[in-house]
Amino acid sequence: MGEFSPALIILLGGLAVPFIPNGLARNLFMLALPAVAGAQLFALGFGEYGAYGLFGQSLTLTRVDGLSRIFSTVFLIAIALNIIFAWHVRDAVQQVAALVYPGAALGGVLAGDLITLFVFWEIAAITSVLLIWASRNKRSFYAGMRYLGWQIASGVFLLAGVALYFRATGSLAFDHFLEGGMTLGDPAVLLIFIAFGIKSAFPLLHNWVQDAYPESTVSGTIVLSIFTTKLAVVSLARGFAGVEALIYIGAAMTAFPIFFAVIENDLRRVLTYSLNNQVGFMIVGIGIGTPLALNGTASYAFTNILFEGLLFMAMGAVLYRTGTVKGSELGGLYKTMPWTTFFCIIGAASISAFPLFSGFISKGLIIGAAAKEEYFWVWLTLLFAAAGVFHHSGIKIPFFAFFAHDSGKRPKEAPLHMLIAMGIAAFLCIFIGSAQIFTGPLGDPLYALMPFEVKIEDSYSPYIAYTAPHIITQLQILLFSGLAFAVLQKTGLYPSELKSTNLDTDWLYRVPGRAFLGWVSGASRATWIALGGFSWPAYKR
Repeated sequence: MGEFSPALIILLGGLAVPFIPNGLARNLFMLALPAVAGAQLFALGFGEYGAYGLFGQSLTLTRVDGLSRIFSTVFLIAIALNIIFAWHVRDAVQQVAALVYPGAALGGVLAGDLITLFVFWEIAAITSVLLIWASRNKRSFYAGMRYLGWQIASGVFLLAGVALYFRATGSLAFDHFLEGGMTLGDPAVLLIFIAFGIKSAFPLLHNWVQDAYPESTVSGTIVLSIFTTKLAVVSLARGFAGVEALIYIGAAMTAFPIFFAVIENDLRRVLTYSLNNQVGFMIVGIGIGTPLALNGTASYAFTNILFEGLLFMAMGAVLYRTGTVKGSELGGLYKTMPWTTFFCIIGAASISAFPLFSGFISKGLIIGAAAKEEYFWVWLTLLFAAAGVFHHSGIKIPFFAFFAHDSGKRPKEAPLHMLIAMGIAAFLCIFIGSAQIFTGPLGDPLYALMPFEVKIEDSYSPYIAYTAPHIITQLQILLFSGLAFAVLQKTGLYPSELKSTNLDTDWLYRVPGRAFLGWVSGASRATWIALGGFSWPAYKR
């Protein structure tokens, strides 16, 4: 296939989906796409491919290096898992969007220049909203419109930043923006930084995640949870590694979602707050910018896509069988959905970084990098955030969905194809988390994909996951976090799962912002009518 981009295999294949007979033939065709794209990715090897010219500039469609390879690999795995999970879907809109959107995100990861990045950035924004609108109700329509507004705003900032950057440097190369003497205060760099920040869901720019993702379909939310923020993460890692401001932005991202997640009733919305929290760890690693920290970011993104995707799949299966994911309306589902319960617990253990599970070997790299570079308060914040993750995703999700009070619901077990997808994700969580015991860090298959060489400097290296200090420290965090949950639950101090709407900062644009736009619209209309009243007679004559 020469230099053909793996991203185009997914994207163009997605556009061809409506022309394939619906049912088994279409599903098999869709499943073949990530397999072919994966084979092409590794056949290409490291290098730049697909050079083309535009407006006198030489651009690069595909760049395969350590950073893009690890993200591309997990993207392709996630695409395949979602196709299996959504095997029952016969809606062409969802099927096309579930391929074109990830294909565009993959294209952004592999982009070798800023124009290519912008094109894929916008394709991902426009096609992803279709997964929200696929619910076909009023709530999803308005949530999709707000989501689209944020994504288009990100694209506008990116395009303006690219134009100014080209004017200042004469280059469209997608590399580190500060290596040529520019600073974060330069308008071009700042605009690109804001564009990446919106898509990463920085604090105060995060509400589109909680607003839109839970309004998508059973399988649509899974796809949305994987690609948009991770495209932004890899873009930040390529363009802004070592920018210290990211350390503190990321630390704030790890901490503030915990409080919202604890009081949230909608369990898919709990997972969206968890998504903010998890991306925060990655942002901290990018801000630190050392090879260890960037390896931690890449490996944690890899494992996060698998275990957070598994949790979203478990909640999707619950929604599919019961019609709700409200914690106040669930409980006791383990009796008739034992496999879904089991897989959810594996996802919960992984996101909580239990030893033998994938989060344990990847999250520790970022925390270790913060300690090594002597960011004490950031390191302490990350430990607090790690404990909080166990609270809202490790305990709350499986507890209130499958145990807690008995809701009386007795749904069937999830369909076989959903169980297969969850089973593969669960296997990967365990395999990645425990492989190092048998292979050692230098033989670890995940570490082999890392963008930088794994160097073991001493026996206390963060790369060596299974050391007594690391295991004991992590078990202490989990033990005291679990104990706190148990005490609060028994004493009645833990927030009850109630039918409620939690107010986040999106209230500022959803309520007063909408009222302000209504006033502007009305004032503009009145002004137009008034001016028309004066001008119309003259026009008529």
